[in-house]
Amino acid sequence: MTIDPNTYVRTLSLPGISPPEKSIHVLFLLFPGFPMMAFTAMLEPLRAANGLAGHAVYSWGAVGLEHGPIEASNGLSVTADYSVADAPKAQRIIVCSGGNADRLKADTAAAWIRRNLREGAMLGAVADGAFLLARSGLLDGYACTLHWTSQQAFAEAFPLIDLRTSLFVIDRTRFTSAGGIGGFDMTLEMIERDFNAELANGVAEWFVHKRLAPQSDRIDLPLQLRTGVRDMVVLTAIGIMETGIEDNPKVSEIAERLSVSRDRLERGFRRETGRTPGQYIRDLRVARAKDLLIHSDLQIREVALICSFSNVSAFARMFKQSTSQSPSQFRQIGRVKTTE
Repeated sequence: MTIDPNTYVRTLSLPGISPPEKSIHVLFLLFPGFPMMAFTAMLEPLRAANGLAGHAVYSWGAVGLEHGPIEASNGLSVTADYSVADAPKAQRIIVCSGGNADRLKADTAAAWIRRNLREGAMLGAVADGAFLLARSGLLDGYACTLHWTSQQAFAEAFPLIDLRTSLFVIDRTRFTSAGGIGGFDMTLEMIERDFNAELANGVAEWFVHKRLAPQSDRIDLPLQLRTGVRDMVVLTAIGIMETGIEDNPKVSEIAERLSVSRDRLERGFRRETGRTPGQYIRDLRVARAKDLLIHSDLQIREVALICSFSNVSAFARMFKQSTSQSPSQFRQIGRVKTTE
Protein backbone atom coordinates (compact mmCIF):
# COMPACT_ATOMS: atom_id res chain seq x y z
CA MET A 1 0.00 0.00 0.00
CA THR A 2 3.00 2.33 0.17
CA ILE A 3 2.76 5.33 -2.16
CA ASP A 4 4.98 5.69 -5.21
CA PRO A 5 6.07 9.35 -4.87
CA ASN A 6 6.23 9.66 -8.67
CA THR A 7 2.59 8.74 -9.17
CA TYR A 8 -0.10 11.42 -8.87
CA VAL A 9 -3.80 11.45 -9.56
CA ARG A 10 -3.46 14.58 -11.68
CA THR A 11 -1.11 17.54 -11.83
CA LEU A 12 -2.74 20.94 -11.42
CA SER A 13 0.19 22.62 -9.64
CA LEU A 14 -1.71 24.91 -7.34
CA PRO A 15 0.36 28.01 -6.55
CA GLY A 16 2.03 28.32 -3.18
CA ILE A 17 2.87 24.63 -2.69
CA SER A 18 6.61 24.30 -3.15
CA PRO A 19 8.05 20.76 -3.28
CA PRO A 20 8.94 19.82 0.32
CA GLU A 21 12.37 18.44 1.11
CA LYS A 22 10.58 15.38 2.42
CA SER A 23 6.91 14.45 2.31
CA ILE A 24 4.91 14.15 5.50
CA HIS A 25 4.93 10.42 6.22
CA VAL A 26 1.64 9.03 7.56
CA LEU A 27 1.32 5.48 8.88
CA PHE A 28 -2.08 3.85 9.44
CA LEU A 29 -2.08 1.36 12.32
CA LEU A 30 -4.79 -1.11 11.31
CA PHE A 31 -6.51 -3.70 13.50
CA PRO A 32 -8.79 -6.51 12.27
CA GLY A 33 -12.32 -5.26 11.69
CA PHE A 34 -11.21 -1.67 11.05
CA PRO A 35 -13.83 0.56 9.34
CA MET A 36 -12.91 0.89 5.67
CA MET A 37 -14.81 4.15 5.18
CA ALA A 38 -13.05 5.88 8.06
CA PHE A 39 -9.71 4.60 6.79
CA THR A 40 -10.20 5.73 3.18
CA ALA A 41 -11.75 9.03 4.32
CA MET A 42 -8.35 9.96 5.73
CA LEU A 43 -6.23 8.30 3.05
CA GLU A 44 -7.85 9.57 -0.15
CA PRO A 45 -7.48 13.31 0.63
CA LEU A 46 -3.71 12.74 0.94
CA ARG A 47 -3.64 11.15 -2.52
CA ALA A 48 -5.60 14.06 -3.99
CA ALA A 49 -3.38 16.60 -2.22
CA ASN A 50 -0.34 15.08 -3.96
CA GLY A 51 -2.04 15.34 -7.33
CA LEU A 52 -3.20 18.92 -6.84
CA ALA A 53 0.16 20.04 -5.49
CA GLY A 54 1.96 18.40 -8.39
CA HIS A 55 4.38 16.51 -6.16
CA ALA A 56 4.30 14.18 -3.16
CA VAL A 57 3.54 16.35 -0.15
CA TYR A 58 2.36 13.21 1.69
CA SER A 59 3.46 9.58 1.72
CA TRP A 60 1.86 6.72 3.62
CA GLY A 61 1.87 3.06 4.54
CA ALA A 62 -0.06 0.46 6.53
CA VAL A 63 1.13 -1.08 9.80
CA GLY A 64 -0.26 -4.19 11.48
CA LEU A 65 0.61 -6.07 14.61
CA GLU A 66 2.18 -8.54 12.19
CA HIS A 67 2.91 -8.66 8.47
CA GLY A 68 0.15 -9.81 6.17
CA PRO A 69 -3.43 -8.95 5.21
CA ILE A 70 -5.71 -7.16 7.68
CA GLU A 71 -9.41 -7.69 7.10
CA ALA A 72 -11.72 -4.70 7.39
CA SER A 73 -15.26 -4.81 8.75
CA ASN A 74 -16.61 -5.12 5.20
CA GLY A 75 -14.53 -8.24 4.47
CA LEU A 76 -11.96 -6.58 2.19
CA SER A 77 -8.31 -6.71 3.24
CA VAL A 78 -5.38 -4.33 3.24
CA THR A 79 -1.90 -5.83 3.32
CA ALA A 80 0.35 -4.33 5.97
CA ASP A 81 3.58 -2.84 4.66
CA TYR A 82 5.15 -3.19 8.09
CA SER A 83 4.60 -4.78 11.48
CA VAL A 84 4.95 -2.70 14.62
CA ALA A 85 8.29 -4.46 15.14
CA ASP A 86 9.84 -3.07 11.95
CA ALA A 87 7.76 -0.01 11.09
CA PRO A 88 9.77 3.10 10.22
CA LYS A 89 9.53 6.52 11.79
CA ALA A 90 6.33 8.43 11.02
CA GLN A 91 5.33 12.05 11.31
CA ARG A 92 1.74 10.93 11.91
CA ILE A 93 0.16 7.74 13.16
CA ILE A 94 -3.55 7.08 12.67
CA VAL A 95 -5.16 4.23 14.61
CA CYS A 96 -8.03 2.45 12.81
CA SER A 97 -9.59 -0.25 14.97
CA GLY A 98 -12.70 -2.37 14.86
CA GLY A 99 -15.82 -2.63 16.97
CA ASN A 100 -13.88 -4.26 19.81
CA ALA A 101 -11.63 -1.21 20.35
CA ASP A 102 -12.84 -0.90 23.94
CA ARG A 103 -11.26 -4.29 24.71
CA LEU A 104 -8.18 -4.23 22.48
CA LYS A 105 -4.84 -4.76 24.18
CA ALA A 106 -1.81 -3.95 22.07
CA ASP A 107 1.20 -3.23 24.27
CA THR A 108 3.69 -3.64 21.42
CA ALA A 109 1.75 -1.18 19.28
CA ALA A 110 1.56 1.30 22.16
CA ALA A 111 5.32 1.04 22.66
CA TRP A 112 5.91 1.74 18.96
CA ILE A 113 3.57 4.73 19.13
CA ARG A 114 5.41 6.13 22.16
CA ARG A 115 8.75 5.87 20.37
CA ASN A 116 7.37 7.97 17.53
CA LEU A 117 5.80 10.48 19.90
CA ARG A 118 9.20 11.03 21.50
CA GLU A 119 10.47 11.89 18.02
CA GLY A 120 7.75 14.52 17.57
CA ALA A 121 5.02 12.56 15.79
CA MET A 122 1.33 13.45 15.90
CA LEU A 123 -1.13 10.74 16.92
CA GLY A 124 -4.71 10.27 15.86
CA ALA A 125 -7.60 7.82 15.73
CA VAL A 126 -10.83 7.38 13.83
CA ALA A 127 -14.16 6.00 15.04
CA ASP A 128 -13.55 3.97 18.23
CA GLY A 129 -9.76 3.98 18.04
CA ALA A 130 -9.76 6.55 20.85
CA PHE A 131 -10.47 3.67 23.26
CA LEU A 132 -7.09 2.12 22.52
CA LEU A 133 -5.28 5.44 22.92
CA ALA A 134 -7.07 6.26 26.17
CA ARG A 135 -6.37 2.87 27.70
CA SER A 136 -2.68 3.34 26.94
CA GLY A 137 -2.67 6.79 28.56
CA LEU A 138 -2.03 8.45 25.20
CA LEU A 139 -5.00 10.83 25.47
CA ASP A 140 -4.31 12.07 29.00
CA GLY A 141 -4.53 15.85 28.98
CA TYR A 142 -6.03 16.03 25.49
CA ALA A 143 -9.53 16.60 24.14
CA CYS A 144 -10.95 13.95 21.84
CA THR A 145 -14.01 12.56 20.15
CA LEU A 146 -15.16 9.16 18.86
CA HIS A 147 -18.18 7.52 17.29
CA TRP A 148 -21.39 8.79 18.87
CA THR A 149 -22.65 5.30 19.69
CA SER A 150 -19.63 4.71 21.94
CA GLN A 151 -19.38 8.07 23.68
CA GLN A 152 -21.34 7.12 26.79
CA ALA A 153 -19.25 4.02 27.39
CA PHE A 154 -16.06 6.02 26.78
CA ALA A 155 -17.16 8.68 29.27
CA GLU A 156 -17.88 6.02 31.87
CA ALA A 157 -14.50 4.36 31.35
CA PHE A 158 -12.42 7.56 31.14
CA PRO A 159 -14.22 10.29 33.11
CA LEU A 160 -11.13 12.52 33.30
CA ILE A 161 -10.62 12.75 29.52
CA ASP A 162 -12.14 15.78 27.80
CA LEU A 163 -14.64 14.09 25.47
CA ARG A 164 -16.27 16.33 22.86
CA THR A 165 -19.37 15.79 20.71
CA SER A 166 -17.54 17.23 17.69
CA LEU A 167 -17.19 15.49 14.35
CA PHE A 168 -13.46 15.82 14.85
CA VAL A 169 -11.04 17.34 17.35
CA ILE A 170 -7.46 18.46 16.72
CA ASP A 171 -5.77 19.23 20.03
CA ARG A 172 -2.06 20.00 19.62
CA THR A 173 -0.42 16.66 18.77
CA ARG A 174 -3.60 14.58 18.99
CA PHE A 175 -6.40 14.34 16.45
CA THR A 176 -9.54 12.20 16.61
CA SER A 177 -12.72 11.92 14.59
CA ALA A 178 -16.11 10.34 15.03
CA GLY A 179 -15.50 8.27 11.91
CA GLY A 180 -16.97 8.37 8.44
CA ILE A 181 -17.11 11.84 6.95
CA GLY A 182 -15.66 13.33 10.13
CA GLY A 183 -12.27 11.86 9.24
CA PHE A 184 -12.46 13.38 5.76
CA ASP A 185 -13.05 16.88 7.12
CA MET A 186 -10.41 16.40 9.77
CA THR A 187 -7.89 15.54 7.05
CA LEU A 188 -8.89 18.64 5.09
CA GLU A 189 -8.31 20.76 8.18
CA MET A 190 -4.86 19.21 8.66
CA ILE A 191 -3.97 19.78 5.00
CA GLU A 192 -4.86 23.44 5.46
CA ARG A 193 -2.68 23.66 8.56
CA ASP A 194 0.19 21.85 6.82
CA PHE A 195 0.07 23.96 3.65
CA ASN A 196 -2.80 26.37 2.95
CA ALA A 197 -6.57 26.69 2.55
CA GLU A 198 -6.31 26.65 -1.25
CA LEU A 199 -4.96 23.12 -1.29
CA ALA A 200 -7.48 21.91 1.30
CA ASN A 201 -10.37 23.49 -0.58
CA GLY A 202 -9.06 22.04 -3.83
CA VAL A 203 -9.11 18.55 -2.31
CA ALA A 204 -12.68 19.12 -1.08
CA GLU A 205 -13.75 20.21 -4.58
CA TRP A 206 -11.96 17.21 -6.10
CA PHE A 207 -14.32 14.93 -4.15
CA VAL A 208 -17.36 17.18 -4.73
CA HIS A 209 -17.52 17.84 -1.01
CA LYS A 210 -18.53 20.95 0.89
CA ARG A 211 -16.23 21.41 3.87
CA LEU A 212 -17.84 21.35 7.30
CA ALA A 213 -17.01 23.88 9.99
CA PRO A 214 -13.63 22.91 11.50
CA GLN A 215 -13.83 21.32 14.93
CA SER A 216 -17.43 22.38 15.29
CA ASP A 217 -19.04 21.14 18.47
CA ARG A 218 -22.32 22.93 17.86
CA ILE A 219 -24.95 20.47 19.03
CA ASP A 220 -27.00 20.85 15.83
CA LEU A 221 -24.31 20.02 13.27
CA PRO A 222 -23.41 16.43 14.29
CA LEU A 223 -27.06 15.76 15.15
CA GLN A 224 -28.35 17.09 11.86
CA LEU A 225 -25.88 15.02 9.88
CA ARG A 226 -26.63 11.93 11.92
CA THR A 227 -30.43 12.20 12.21
CA GLY A 228 -31.39 14.09 9.05
CA VAL A 229 -33.77 16.21 11.16
CA ARG A 230 -34.26 19.75 9.83
CA ASP A 231 -36.82 21.10 12.29
CA MET A 232 -34.69 23.05 14.77
CA VAL A 233 -37.20 22.58 17.60
CA VAL A 234 -37.09 18.81 17.15
CA LEU A 235 -33.33 18.87 16.69
CA THR A 236 -32.82 20.83 19.92
CA ALA A 237 -35.20 18.50 21.74
CA ILE A 238 -33.17 15.49 20.56
CA GLY A 239 -30.02 17.18 21.85
CA ILE A 240 -31.65 17.67 25.25
CA MET A 241 -32.78 14.05 25.28
CA GLU A 242 -29.38 12.65 24.34
CA THR A 243 -27.38 14.72 26.83
CA GLY A 244 -29.82 14.11 29.67
CA ILE A 245 -30.97 10.57 28.99
CA GLU A 246 -29.75 9.36 32.40
CA ASP A 247 -32.27 11.77 34.00
CA ASN A 248 -35.17 10.24 32.05
CA PRO A 249 -36.35 13.57 30.58
CA LYS A 250 -40.09 14.19 30.47
CA VAL A 251 -41.69 15.30 27.21
CA SER A 252 -43.72 18.02 28.93
CA GLU A 253 -40.57 19.43 30.57
CA ILE A 254 -38.71 19.49 27.24
CA ALA A 255 -41.62 21.30 25.56
CA GLU A 256 -41.70 23.86 28.38
CA ARG A 257 -37.94 24.37 28.14
CA LEU A 258 -38.27 25.04 24.41
CA SER A 259 -41.28 27.32 24.92
CA VAL A 260 -43.49 25.26 22.62
CA SER A 261 -46.65 23.27 23.23
CA ARG A 262 -46.49 19.55 23.71
CA ASP A 263 -48.71 19.18 20.63
CA ARG A 264 -46.21 21.17 18.54
CA LEU A 265 -43.40 18.91 19.75
CA GLU A 266 -45.44 15.75 19.08
CA ARG A 267 -46.29 16.86 15.53
CA GLY A 268 -42.69 17.80 14.79
CA PHE A 269 -41.36 14.46 16.02
CA ARG A 270 -43.91 12.44 14.05
CA ARG A 271 -43.16 14.39 10.89
CA GLU A 272 -39.35 14.26 11.24
CA THR A 273 -38.77 10.86 12.86
CA GLY A 274 -41.99 8.88 12.50
CA ARG A 275 -42.06 8.50 16.29
CA THR A 276 -43.52 10.36 19.24
CA PRO A 277 -41.11 12.13 21.61
CA GLY A 278 -41.83 9.45 24.22
CA GLN A 279 -40.97 6.67 21.78
CA TYR A 280 -37.80 8.52 20.78
CA ILE A 281 -36.70 8.75 24.42
CA ARG A 282 -37.40 5.05 24.92
CA ASP A 283 -35.34 4.15 21.87
CA LEU A 284 -32.50 6.38 23.08
CA ARG A 285 -32.50 4.62 26.46
CA VAL A 286 -32.34 1.21 24.77
CA ALA A 287 -29.60 2.39 22.38
CA ARG A 288 -27.57 3.74 25.31
CA ALA A 289 -28.01 0.43 27.10
CA LYS A 290 -26.80 -1.49 24.03
CA ASP A 291 -23.69 0.66 23.86
CA LEU A 292 -22.88 0.13 27.54
CA LEU A 293 -23.55 -3.61 27.39
CA ILE A 294 -21.16 -4.04 24.46
CA HIS A 295 -18.47 -1.50 25.27
CA SER A 296 -18.26 -1.51 29.06
CA ASP A 297 -17.86 -3.99 31.89
CA LEU A 298 -20.62 -2.42 33.96
CA GLN A 299 -22.98 -4.83 35.66
CA ILE A 300 -26.47 -5.03 34.18
CA ARG A 301 -28.01 -3.32 37.20
CA GLU A 302 -25.54 -0.44 36.75
CA VAL A 303 -26.48 -0.16 33.08
CA ALA A 304 -30.14 -0.05 34.08
CA LEU A 305 -29.52 2.81 36.53
CA ILE A 306 -27.45 4.84 34.06
CA CYS A 307 -30.22 4.48 31.49
CA SER A 308 -32.75 5.76 34.07
CA PHE A 309 -34.62 2.52 34.73
CA SER A 310 -35.97 2.23 38.26
CA ASN A 311 -35.01 -1.44 38.57
CA VAL A 312 -33.44 -4.30 36.64
CA SER A 313 -36.78 -5.98 35.96
CA ALA A 314 -38.21 -2.91 34.25
CA PHE A 315 -35.01 -2.53 32.25
CA ALA A 316 -34.95 -6.19 31.16
CA ARG A 317 -38.64 -6.04 30.19
CA MET A 318 -38.28 -2.95 27.96
CA PHE A 319 -34.99 -4.18 26.53
CA LYS A 320 -36.47 -7.53 25.51
CA GLN A 321 -39.52 -5.82 23.99
CA SER A 322 -37.21 -3.75 21.81
CA THR A 323 -34.54 -6.33 20.91
CA SER A 324 -36.15 -9.75 21.52
CA GLN A 325 -33.13 -10.53 23.71
CA SER A 326 -32.36 -10.19 27.38
CA PRO A 327 -29.56 -7.76 28.30
CA SER A 328 -27.23 -10.64 29.14
CA GLN A 329 -27.96 -12.42 25.84
CA PHE A 330 -27.37 -9.21 23.90
CA ARG A 331 -24.05 -8.62 25.65
CA GLN A 332 -22.83 -12.15 24.99
CA ILE A 333 -23.83 -12.21 21.31
CA GLY A 334 -22.68 -8.65 20.66
CA ARG A 335 -19.22 -9.21 22.10
CA VAL A 336 -18.73 -12.32 20.00
CA LYS A 337 -19.60 -10.37 16.84
CA THR A 338 -17.16 -7.53 17.57
CA THR A 339 -14.28 -9.98 17.88
CA GLU A 340 -15.04 -12.02 14.76
